[in-house]
Amino acid sequence: MGTKRSAKSHAWNQRQNKDIYVREARARSLRSRSVFKLEQIDQKERLFRPGFNVLDLGAAPGGWSQYAASKVRDSGQVIALDRLEIDPIPGVKVILGDFLDSPVVAELNDILSKITLHLVISDMAPNLTGIKDVDQPAMGNLVTMSATFASQHLSEQGVFVAKFFEGAEAQNVKKTVARLFSEVRVRKPDASRPKSAENYIVARRPIKVGI
Repeated sequence: MGTKRSAKSHAWNQRQNKDIYVREARARSLRSRSVFKLEQIDQKERLFRPGFNVLDLGAAPGGWSQYAASKVRDSGQVIALDRLEIDPIPGVKVILGDFLDSPVVAELNDILSKITLHLVISDMAPNLTGIKDVDQPAMGNLVTMSATFASQHLSEQGVFVAKFFEGAEAQNVKKTVARLFSEVRVRKPDASRPKSAENYIVARRPIKVGI
């Protein structure tokens, strides 16, 4: 068992060392290579503006929040939320917890009641088992819950960006998000590894039911 783990670890380290985005993240002191996924989506979608208020769900280790803070500047606000600890980031308010837990929801509601929320971003994924029939429904459920939360709190022109997995649940995820937002498209940034099933959904203008 030890030999197999060692071989896998060696292969992973080799892949990391060859990865241009890993090298670039290290060179720029960024917290993760996933920053480049958000950056590339932003280049296509023009997500950020100075003064925007942003909620980053599942933010650890903080790469997306780090990027968001650099784009919204001092006139905007970034709120980073995760169950895992996040080292402090200048210009970012960190909340520790699950966005579906009552105490966290109460804290978020208090903050969001005082600002206009322009953007909700999410690079969250469930704890993966490697079993598609388990992982894809779990991911779909996570995206659905975060999309519902975003649609309830975003401004009229607000945008929701979230990772999802292509596969059996993908169509249901897209249909659910399409019921919550006026415009939905899918992006596959170059920084997302070609063999990965991950894609990103970009949804604009939440549909405010009953308002």
